[in-house]
Amino acid sequence: MPDPSTYRPSPGSIPESPGVYRFRDSRGTVIYVGKAKNLRNRLNSYFADPSGLHPRTYQMVTSAAKVDWVVVTTEVEALQLEYSWIKEYDPRFNVRYRDDKSYPSLAVTLYEEYPQLRVMRGPKKKGVRYFGPYAHAWAIRETLDLLLRVFPARTCSAGVFKRAGQIGRPCLLGYIDKCSAPCVGRVSADEHRQIVEDFCDFMAGKTDQMLRRLEREMQRASEELEFEKAARLRDDIGALRRAMEKQAVVFGDGTDADVIAFADDGLEAAVQVFHVRGGRVRGQRGWVVEKVEDLGVGDLVEQFCLQIYGGDEVNEAVPREVLVPELPTDARVLEELLSELRGTRVALRVPQRGDKKALMDTVKRNAEQAFTQHKLKRASDLTARSKALQEIQDALLLDEAPLRIECYDISHVSGTDVVGSMVVFEDGLARKSEYRRFAVRNGPDGPPDDTAALAQVLRRRFNRYLDAHAETGDLPDEEGETTDRGVPIGIDPSTGKPRKFAYPPNLVVVDGGAPQVAAAARVLAELGIDDVALCGLAKRLEEVWLPGDDFPLVLPRTSEGLYLLQRARDEAHRFAITYHRQKRSKRMTVSALDGVAGLGETRRKALLRHFGSLKRLREASVDEIMTVPGIGRRTAETIVAALSGDSTSGDSASGDSTDAVPAARTPSEASGERHSPEKSATRAAESRPGAPESRVTSDVGVVGRSEDR
Repeated sequence: MPDPSTYRPSPGSIPESPGVYRFRDSRGTVIYVGKAKNLRNRLNSYFADPSGLHPRTYQMVTSAAKVDWVVVTTEVEALQLEYSWIKEYDPRFNVRYRDDKSYPSLAVTLYEEYPQLRVMRGPKKKGVRYFGPYAHAWAIRETLDLLLRVFPARTCSAGVFKRAGQIGRPCLLGYIDKCSAPCVGRVSADEHRQIVEDFCDFMAGKTDQMLRRLEREMQRASEELEFEKAARLRDDIGALRRAMEKQAVVFGDGTDADVIAFADDGLEAAVQVFHVRGGRVRGQRGWVVEKVEDLGVGDLVEQFCLQIYGGDEVNEAVPREVLVPELPTDARVLEELLSELRGTRVALRVPQRGDKKALMDTVKRNAEQAFTQHKLKRASDLTARSKALQEIQDALLLDEAPLRIECYDISHVSGTDVVGSMVVFEDGLARKSEYRRFAVRNGPDGPPDDTAALAQVLRRRFNRYLDAHAETGDLPDEEGETTDRGVPIGIDPSTGKPRKFAYPPNLVVVDGGAPQVAAAARVLAELGIDDVALCGLAKRLEEVWLPGDDFPLVLPRTSEGLYLLQRARDEAHRFAITYHRQKRSKRMTVSALDGVAGLGETRRKALLRHFGSLKRLREASVDEIMTVPGIGRRTAETIVAALSGDSTSGDSASGDSTDAVPAARTPSEASGERHSPEKSATRAAESRPGAPESRVTSDVGVVGRSEDR
């Protein structure tokens, strides 16, 4: 564990100006970013008395090996630079607002020619307008079901939309008047976009204007004796009012605000935010974050506003008013930054009385409840995670806690579709953005066995790590920087972001016992990697195997360290099984175009995209097929000959783009040949005429029982 005094900068060399600073570990990875009005005072506080620091702060300074800083001129610049560095480096010790669950939103894809209304989760995309988030996806669908009769916009996927246009018939929603059917030309692109814009206005809070307009149209229709139109408008008004009733009215003055509240202790904090638009609660979100320093509520408010409102393409998300329980120290600077993001003035204030104070109390109770529930989750308990890492360090006799653990597993069915997986745990939590999967290649003697496949995966992973450093001469010096270009190890100098496979783990865990561990140890020794710890976790008795040991290490069943290793092993197994099933399913489907000479995957996709289905492709002439880019006359004639050899199966198909029929099971399959899906598909193809023209799917279920490996 590094001693902070070894890299402490000379106090006289630190400026007294405002700025932003970065702590790096021994490999040059940025692990913490902070800002300060006075850099000298702030940085000296980390080194004055390390034993008196906050527990997470102490862990951070003892994990770091270097600190640097950048001086700025204004506090707004410091806020912006701090956020941009947090977003770029994703430091493990910074407060990171990540949802305690995935909240769905109602998304409108305005970038498309015919915008689509859909439920969407995950990061926001450019050109998409979001409403919500909602607590449940069914709440969005329920709202949409009510509003589509008034705003019949498109909700179908791109595939359904394209197919409806090809066959000239709309889907069910088009027939029941819950879609204006732009796919078949009932409305033009401009008319459909106007419907979508009216929908967005209603969702944005312009409900009274919409209701008044519909009431005027209903009255006009009644006066002109168009009673059917008036009745339809009456029903539309009723649908809009029912949709509005599902959202509670909290403010009568049409307030647009985000109401934020916190519940915290010395190590963690829970935050809840209610999104109020047009006086109604439109959505709610929650996070739980770790506190790397002794942060007050005001500091948490500042970090929240920077990360939630400071991203790209989120100007709409910044409300006119942000209600918080306590103002940060730099409230005026933060308010100025939010106003710049929104384009108009944003008020940041603490409610003192009335409805807004009552809503703040409600949000506070929600935060406290969420914090209590979080504390009951063992996997997210900071104390349990810290204990687990410490137990692994002590049991394996490591020099430092394994902050980054990589676990590997192999999955296959009797040597077919062999794949490998790599999952990453940082600070005891899964880091899914770092997961990787490998398609294991066959050797000269055929498919590799478990140990050979594991060795191949590890060799490829660590060769990538070594290649990433060899490309730019990234060799570390004593201070953790590179000796060639001055670029931190593993950082791409052109983008400033980490390279893939650039950082080695502190600990490699393999799923298996002594043979798997020995194979992994040989690979690391061949590559000259001696600073990465290695162990294996055997399933049967949950034993921990170390390289070169004749007997396993048995951790107590109540050990937090064993629990963490089990979670990593089970996650690697799940990830490998998922990839294996995808490859097996793809391999067991044979297309009628697969056997056509000179026709690769790209041309097959282009043909199906152009004609829409195999049925239409069979009916096409040579000249029509030649209109597809990349298809010449000889290839077109070959396609026509292959597809017209026997059209029996094609004529009996329903005309779908897949033309798929289930394969028949032969007597040999029923007698126990469950391990060879290739034979199953071949025999099924031979059992009936027209096999080359059809797409044959073998019986996947008979091989599903051997997936444990």
